[in-house]
Amino acid sequence: MAANHAQRSIERGLRNPELMAAALALSEGRLHDAEPVLKAHLKQDPFDVAAIRMLAELAARIERYRDAEALLRRALELAPEFLAARSNLATVLHRQGRSGEAVEELEKLQTVDPDNLMNANLKAAALGRVGEFDEALELYEKVLQTIGKQPKIWMSYGHMLKTVGRQADAVAAYRKALELRSSLGEVWWSLANLKTFRFGDDDLAAMEAALDRSDIAPEDRFHLHFALGKANEDRQQAAAAFAHYDRGNALRRAMLDYDAGQTRASVDHAKALYTASFFAERPDYGCDAPDPVFIVGMPRAGSTLIEQILSSHSMIEGTMELPDIPKLFAKARNMGGIARLTAAEARELGEQYLRDTQVQRKSDKRFYIDKLPNNWLHVGFIRLILPNAKIIDARRHPMDCCFSNFKQHFARGQAFSYSLSDMGRYYADYVELMDHFDAVLPGHVHRVFHERVIGDLEGEVRAMLAYLELPFEQTCLDFHANDRAVRTASSEQVRRPINRDGVDQWRAMEPWLGPLVEALGPVLAQYPVRA
Repeated sequence: MAANHAQRSIERGLRNPELMAAALALSEGRLHDAEPVLKAHLKQDPFDVAAIRMLAELAARIERYRDAEALLRRALELAPEFLAARSNLATVLHRQGRSGEAVEELEKLQTVDPDNLMNANLKAAALGRVGEFDEALELYEKVLQTIGKQPKIWMSYGHMLKTVGRQADAVAAYRKALELRSSLGEVWWSLANLKTFRFGDDDLAAMEAALDRSDIAPEDRFHLHFALGKANEDRQQAAAAFAHYDRGNALRRAMLDYDAGQTRASVDHAKALYTASFFAERPDYGCDAPDPVFIVGMPRAGSTLIEQILSSHSMIEGTMELPDIPKLFAKARNMGGIARLTAAEARELGEQYLRDTQVQRKSDKRFYIDKLPNNWLHVGFIRLILPNAKIIDARRHPMDCCFSNFKQHFARGQAFSYSLSDMGRYYADYVELMDHFDAVLPGHVHRVFHERVIGDLEGEVRAMLAYLELPFEQTCLDFHANDRAVRTASSEQVRRPINRDGVDQWRAMEPWLGPLVEALGPVLAQYPVRA
């Protein structure tokens, strides 16, 4: 009976005035207006899968992806043939970094809706996330042959071309997207995010004109501000650049529900839990495999450079920022908590990590890198379930690192980075927890300071390889010749020889960075390397 009711709700869907009002609010970015309407409607009709799907969209828009996933799975339980909900589920899985699962959902959709090009577009993006770049590019090109007037597909195609190092082709794809919609802020930001790209006068005029429009979406507006910040910074117009960065960050921050106090609480919990005695009492815990190499720390701290250097070694494969440790950490907490795990459970979690990340491995190299920076919060958990895994802490001067984050818009996550004070607190919390692990697990984490890599590349490479117990190879010094795919914002920078371009960029903006300095506190003065 519930299934029949659900199917009828799909058919009548937006004919309901309440849902029409909620849909309009969603389309205009008025999430706070849409949410109470949808929740009130679902109290009256909990089987209305159209409303469930809309509430899932709202959750996804504010990056509450787990809530969105749960809602979409509920909708599909009620109406298994609700294809739009299955497509949404694939999107949510992809945005959580679970792109392999997204591909599985999309392949189910292909069997019943083989000509749906939007699903094919999403599948291309998901394939790229699991390293199937050739297949992804081929799929994008097929889609564009049929719907070549879709600017966002040209943009996604550009992202994939950028990832595989075809920068000129990526720029051409982004330009094509802008021909079709000049106000699409994310494309302007994608050009800025190439880092080595420079905007011309016509570009600045076009971005300013788009920003002056009253009919652009909030996402377009904050992307345009970030792009204009980069354009003005490149022209050494510090005041204008900071004004755009500040406005873009404020707009983005208003769309998120980040709470710096929660990060602080997580650090306090980790320090209380992962003591020296905690590990001494668990000498036989975890999976013994030494395969993973974790690179942790702040975003924009040089982790992509370290990954590029190490993945140039004949025994180390670079993968991507993998979502698996946070996912397994959540699973462990649901099993009764980290402290209650048995040796067998800890070993199984480590083995599950190896199984789940196998999809990212494309070679037979002995070791592979997981460079999700936020795993600094889970160093203790990694040590528990994978005691022989290596952990490298990529660290960069607080001001350089935090300012680089402030002018970066991240496709997902890193919600702390849209406020100078939030970011300073986050950096200070990270340093405090890493100091704790230095004390309770001495020598377990190898720290790499970005400034030392710039100043003495060979010495730092030799030290990293010694920590990994691997022989030195000259190819690690020639990392910029490595043609591997790179997915992060530093993709173009690490394809160049070592340089100091990113050092001290914050100084031009120093008059406006007081909230960051205050939030960093003593961490700033204690940084051991001159920028």
